[in-house]
Amino acid sequence: MSRNDKGKVSRHEQLRYEYLLRNIAYLSEREQAEFDYLRKKVEANSAEEASYYYDEPEEDYYQDYGQSYDGYNDDDYQDADSWDDTPSSSPYTDQGLPVYPGQTSSRSRQSRKEKKAVQALTKAQPKKNKPGFKRFLKIIGFLLLAVFVGMIIMFIKGMHDISSGKNDDYKPAVVEEFNGQDAKDGTNILVLGSDQRITQGSSEARTDTIMVLNIGNKDKKVKMVSFMRDTLVNIKGVSADSYSYDNKLNTAFNVGEQDNNQGAELMRQTLKRNFDIDIKYYVMVDFQTFAEAIDTLFPNGVEINAKFATVDGNAVDSVEVPDDLNMKNGVVPNQTISVGKQKMDGRTLLNYARFRKDDEGDFGRTKRQQQVMSAVMSQIKNPTKLFTGSAALGKIYALTSTNVSYGFLLSHGLSVMTNGKEIEQVTIPENGDWIDDYDMYGGQALSINFKKYKKKLSKLGVR
Repeated sequence: MSRNDKGKVSRHEQLRYEYLLRNIAYLSEREQAEFDYLRKKVEANSAEEASYYYDEPEEDYYQDYGQSYDGYNDDDYQDADSWDDTPSSSPYTDQGLPVYPGQTSSRSRQSRKEKKAVQALTKAQPKKNKPGFKRFLKIIGFLLLAVFVGMIIMFIKGMHDISSGKNDDYKPAVVEEFNGQDAKDGTNILVLGSDQRITQGSSEARTDTIMVLNIGNKDKKVKMVSFMRDTLVNIKGVSADSYSYDNKLNTAFNVGEQDNNQGAELMRQTLKRNFDIDIKYYVMVDFQTFAEAIDTLFPNGVEINAKFATVDGNAVDSVEVPDDLNMKNGVVPNQTISVGKQKMDGRTLLNYARFRKDDEGDFGRTKRQQQVMSAVMSQIKNPTKLFTGSAALGKIYALTSTNVSYGFLLSHGLSVMTNGKEIEQVTIPENGDWIDDYDMYGGQALSINFKKYKKKLSKLGVR
């Protein structure tokens, strides 16, 4: 038989073969036999050597399938018109291919439906995690739990080091009365820096650090507002009347401390009265506590770029700052701090933050206080600080007069220092945005536009 006779594969045979091949998983017994026949014919037709040409298949070839294939031959594929195109007998497939004689189209449709059903079932079934992946997730979960437990243990240890009473240099601070109010967005925390040991109960305690931190807000930022202590405000029960701005802001703390140690509460009331800020918690840190906390957190010091304004109109390379923690017999020595990048221990960082004898005065000091807070909160994000940071927080918690609950500190303390995207800072008043004035006692003070700064605080989201 020549290659142009029975051995030649017609176009419809080729299409039928490709169609059966694509649906091979759904073929009936008869379709499978047809596919085998066409496959052999296609393979023989594509052979290059004449030896691959084959004669008409012998009868025993068909009998392997228990049926005869006399019902179809090459002529069945030569012309599509030879097929019955009625839906009840042998219609064409959706692809335009002929259906095997005697085969109904319902089989093709059923096969497609079955295929879609299998595909839908496969998509619906969730992919099972491999055992190795599950084991990996368990290990990660265990490590995170271990880290969290370790942080709690270190926090409690830091508290115990102070509250146990074994350290004569430190005594637990006493919590003052504070009627905190919820903020409109996030939580506002009043931060006060006192020049006296909180546990001494001194009625002469003063503050030159007055800040409000806003955390847990919808912007996911730490917002820091610093108030200059010499800003003239109205203090209930202290000012001449209910509308005169005639007392320095830090007077509220001093007067409150003299009234059964309610300095933080009177400061809260004063900020609400003058700036319309609702404050939930307070944290009152004295100089010694601050230095101890910094040295615990950063044994090698805090990296900071020391900056000073001009002094008497002249640029300086270094300044002499009061070293209060090393005071002896009532005499306060000086410490030299150079301009530029360096690492500072707790005592040096404190002295740097409190310095105000350059030409920017109290504004320069307020700006340095913000710089110090930002540096500490930024560098504590180092993962190696997780445990030392927890211990330091425990010590600070025991040494600090605060109404911040233990649970709030655990849930928000480290998260603020490690997860905050950035710190947004505002100083009230801004540099030079004031009028020099006098308080009711004749002391120099700063008169500001309250309407302007209320609007600024509202826009910032601290209210």
